Amino acid sequence: MGERALVIGGGGSLGNAWLIGVIAGLFDSGLDVTQTDLVIGTSAGSTTAAQVTSTTPPPELFASILSEVHQPRTASIGDNREGDSNRDAPNHMAMTNEIIAGSKDIVDMRRKMGVWALERNETAHISSQQWRAMVAARLPGMQWPQQQLFITAIDAHSGEPVIFNRDSGVDLVDAVAASCAGGFAFQIGEKYYIDGGYRSNADNADLAAGYRRVLVLPPFGGRSRTPVDWGTHLATQVDELRANDSVVETIFPDSDALAVFGDNMMDVSRRPLAARTGYNQGKIICSKLTEFWN
Repeated sequence: MGERALVIGGGGSLGNAWLIGVIAGLFDSGLDVTQTDLVIGTSAGSTTAAQVTSTTPPPELFASILSEVHQPRTASIGDNREGDSNRDAPNHMAMTNEIIAGSKDIVDMRRKMGVWALERNETAHISSQQWRAMVAARLPGMQWPQQQLFITAIDAHSGEPVIFNRDSGVDLVDAVAASCAGGFAFQIGEKYYIDGGYRSNADNADLAAGYRRVLVLPPFGGRSRTPVDWGTHLATQVDELRANDSVVETIFPDSDALAVFGDNMMDVSRRPLAARTGYNQGKIICSKLTEFWN
């Protein structure tokens, strides 16, 4: 059984900022949760995972967000369902909700999402090269870390889940760009990939099976748009981990963070505020987590 796993969930541009804030708040309070055996990153969480496993310390990542200056808008590379290539968020959500409602199970849903994303590539003239450059600008380093890092995605043609790591033969920036590809399909070589949040949910905590201690950071607070009877919700995965002798802790966004998030996780103008709320939350909960993590 492995020792420690850190699960970093998707949650848009504001979720990314909140995650960095939480991890930096814990770090400044004496708890470095990035020192772990496995990090799992999904969608915006894959961006965060690549950032916090780089050589840049969490406080520097946090300070960088605080220095950002944005005009209010609804676009960023942060995640998972609305990025710069997909400015029509309401239509996007309506379409993906329709796909979910018309799917018989998670496998069927992934296939249909892949078909839809590939069709959007044709109609919206989306550039994988442009998306890759935007993702690369967010990462402090281009190299895979020495520790084990899993980045989730979906093969757009087959609907099969894909787990990228340092042995996959795929550049880190490409793995993150694939995991964050919401509303279109990102090309790596001859293959196309979509958002890793469609694997099961925005967190994919089940990939931490076999680890003694699992810390889950879910910006969406465990919420999911898929039916409960599909068995893919975060709560179901946490129950399964605990049933197999893992000790699991989750850090959900507190009321201050939720107030900042509002109903638009892609408003980049609120990233500094989201990071501050995460930082304060990390400072507050550090003492509770120290014994569990160490």
